[in-house]
Amino acid sequence: AQVARAQRWQLAMPDLDTLKTYLLATLESTLELLEKAPETDDALYFYRLALAHEDMHGEELIASAQALGVPLDIELPGPLPMRAPLAMPRTSWRMGSDDAGGFCFDNERPAHRVEVPEFEIDAQVVTWAQYVEFVDDGGYDRAELWHPDGWLWLQDKASAEGADAGGRAPRYVQQIGVASGAVMQTRFGSPRRMLGAQPATHVSWWEADAWCRWAGRRLPAEVEWELAACSASQRGFRWGDVWEWTGSTARPYPGFVADPWRDYSEACFGSHKVLRGASFATRERMKHPRFRQFQLPQAELLFAGFRSCAV
Repeated sequence: AQVARAQRWQLAMPDLDTLKTYLLATLESTLELLEKAPETDDALYFYRLALAHEDMHGEELIASAQALGVPLDIELPGPLPMRAPLAMPRTSWRMGSDDAGGFCFDNERPAHRVEVPEFEIDAQVVTWAQYVEFVDDGGYDRAELWHPDGWLWLQDKASAEGADAGGRAPRYVQQIGVASGAVMQTRFGSPRRMLGAQPATHVSWWEADAWCRWAGRRLPAEVEWELAACSASQRGFRWGDVWEWTGSTARPYPGFVADPWRDYSEACFGSHKVLRGASFATRERMKHPRFRQFQLPQAELLFAGFRSCAV
């Protein structure tokens, strides 16, 4: 947090042998301390936090490989089975994580009751085939579909990418449209023809919001997403292929108390959007339907897509 993100690409790094030596030394000292630590949640907090933090950076390294075009032998999400949207009845939902032992992040606490009206939510995330229709219908040229700040972001993106790219597609896409017959997206340094039933990926919140406006739908509130993920998996609610934008702005839950790593949550409240779920690059132990990720609406580097709800 002491180095701005924009400056991190230019940092001078130690050589590989030095890094490995440092890693081994810190791992050995950490394991020695862990062996002596009491088996209580308070005593184990920083060890568990360090493990979760390492998992997050592992996914960020994969996203960095994508950004830099570094080849990785990693399996991308396959085609999604198309299922009808799910009707969710009105209910009272206990949102968040209970403080009942173990580890969770401070922004997941405290668990609290939320009255949720009935709603309809997609069973799976929006696919490339669905996203192409928005592009072909002039979605990137219609200001009325975009949040005003999103429209400004789009114009800046188009100027930066030049006339050829024009900013009229999600990140890393070179070719998109029904006329061309495919979506070509660079994945880990190689152009790949994406199947229509694969999840639309590297979509910003601005783009997800514009697509929903075009489709006459909306992004789900995070409580709606959590409720469906926890209670509708047997009805076909699928998640875990890509992170999913919600319509919610990051806010503290009622009664929020910050953990020692204060910058993790508090710095994002009011400015960042909430993503839920996980991606194909997320460590298995980090996949939990109550986990909240926060990103700025222009974020494109993460493996993110979205689903929609009926208005």
